[in-house]
Amino acid sequence: MATHEPEQLAAAVRAACIQAALEGYERAQIAGLCQEGAWECAVDAMRMVDLKAILQDPAAAAAALRQQRDRGTAAA
Repeated sequence: MATHEPEQLAAAVRAACIQAALEGYERAQIAGLCQEGAWECAVDAMRMVDLKAILQDPAAAAAALRQQRDRGTAAA
């Protein structure tokens, strides 16, 4: 295992959790939930992050999340 792999894995997990939380919160707000309910949805979304997919290829997972985030930023 290369020395950068744990950092790459941690970055991929962090990016996946952030993306999941943002999307969960946004969906909940659009659905009309209060802030507390939206936060609960964001936490649930983080719980559902597919860690097995990230473990299989952390670099690809992080890159895909960056692309998805960048597309969301460009659309806003």
